[in-house]
Amino acid sequence: MAETPDTKPFSPFEWLLAGRYLRARRKEGFISVIAGFSFLGIMLGVATLIIVMAVMNGFRKDLFAKILGLNGHIIVYKIGEPFADYKDKAAKIAAVPGVTHALPIVEGQVMVSSSAQALGALVRGMAEKDIKSLKLVAENIRAGSLDGFDGTQTIAIGQRLANALYVNVGDTLTLVSPRGASTPFGTAPRSKPYMISAIFELGMSEYDKTMIFMPLAESQRYFNKADEADVLEVVVDDPERVDQFSAEIRAAGGPTINVTDWRQKNETFFTVLEVERNVMFIILSLIILVAALNIISGMMMLVKDKGRDIAVLRTMGASKGSVMRVFLITGASIGVVGTLAGLILGIVFCWNIEGIRQFVSSLTGTPMFDPNVYYLTKLPAEINPRETAWIVVMALSLSVLATLYPSWRASKLDPVEALRYE
Repeated sequence: MAETPDTKPFSPFEWLLAGRYLRARRKEGFISVIAGFSFLGIMLGVATLIIVMAVMNGFRKDLFAKILGLNGHIIVYKIGEPFADYKDKAAKIAAVPGVTHALPIVEGQVMVSSSAQALGALVRGMAEKDIKSLKLVAENIRAGSLDGFDGTQTIAIGQRLANALYVNVGDTLTLVSPRGASTPFGTAPRSKPYMISAIFELGMSEYDKTMIFMPLAESQRYFNKADEADVLEVVVDDPERVDQFSAEIRAAGGPTINVTDWRQKNETFFTVLEVERNVMFIILSLIILVAALNIISGMMMLVKDKGRDIAVLRTMGASKGSVMRVFLITGASIGVVGTLAGLILGIVFCWNIEGIRQFVSSLTGTPMFDPNVYYLTKLPAEINPRETAWIVVMALSLSVLATLYPSWRASKLDPVEALRYE
């Protein structure tokens, strides 16, 4: 049989036939069911991948903001001797271009007790102006005030710690430290009462239930530090350029100091998050791959069922390319519409994810995304446009590739063989 000239690609009649094949009649209902499941598979796969990656991005961003909002980007400590000249070093380091603050800090582990409970906590001794320079703390005071914090024997504690100890602003807590006075019988623990002047809520449960702020001068007395600091925590205007800043700070501080940065301090934590994020992307991509395989199976059954129609089309003048495009449009339409529906579903879900979390929690009566386990008090979602675009491109590519083989088989169907037994 002579080869029929190919028609114009994607002509109206090809779209018309593809649309009719997507709307299967009653006797072809099983094919329609397969197409429906393929559509749902791709839609849910794309939506799930977008939602999970957005939550992972939001989780990392919020943790990043909380950790860097409370801790310095670069930590400066003295080598082999007490950090007695911290004021001079802080002034020199603060003069380095790009350095926002150089905060002297005294830290120590304590046991904090009220009349109802006793818990472990971390005391950070800081000057009032330094605490107020940390927006994460200064903008999240829930009760009391930090005004006049210096020169007092008061403390500021986290909301979750206050709830656990059943205390409020104005109440007194007893702090017990193993780093007390030296006696002939060894070091005696130091115990001292402090009044609560402020309660903060940073939104990260690990900080809210363990952190206590104390005036710098008082923390030096309490931990027997004389006029010394443990470290200087340096805040810079661009945390991503800490390598450059570290070299400049080391030069400004002289040979008696050493530095470490936030990436080294939290390297294991952020590496685990990145590995988990990549693994989740690979695993959830398999959902889209399975949905694409469903398209292949559905299209193969459609080609088998439409053998007689294909033969009639060929004898009426339809070319092989035209037949191939008809089935390509049919299969790709499932993937394209499913991908777009998944994109919309994923974005809408991410925009309302906190409300959905609260609804599910109230419906089941159990906490979903427990702050005690996941650190953060809210479920974050940060949609990355570039990452989302890659997900959409991947889903569309798999959908189109899944239709190539069934479409090619349809174009190779011999009209004589297809009509032999009709």
